[in-house]
Amino acid sequence: MKIIGFSDRDTAIALKLMGIKDVIIAEDGEEIKQWNKIEEQEDIGIIFITEELVDKIGKRLREYSLRNLIPIIIEIPDKKGRKKEHIDYISHLIKKAVGVERT
Repeated sequence: MKIIGFSDRDTAIALKLMGIKDVIIAEDGEEIKQWNKIEEQEDIGIIFITEELVDKIGKRLREYSLRNLIPIIIEIPDKKGRKKEHIDYISHLIKKAVGVERT
């Protein structure tokens, strides 16, 4: 299983510095087509995706998440910072698994 990133160009640089080798840079107007290519891959374990891209492909991403337990999808902020309206799904998963809310 591999770890990939799906982000804008600037965030892609940060992901590569973190050691993520497979990073797909979102091109304007091509986000859905690029997401469809990601969905076709069966060897992905974790996807880091920027909140901005989640907004652009939202429904498709939610449907994919409901159909597949793996990969784990982790929403990350881009260079502009975290969006207030986004839910921290990692905290939600921890709370659900452990039954304790982290602070």
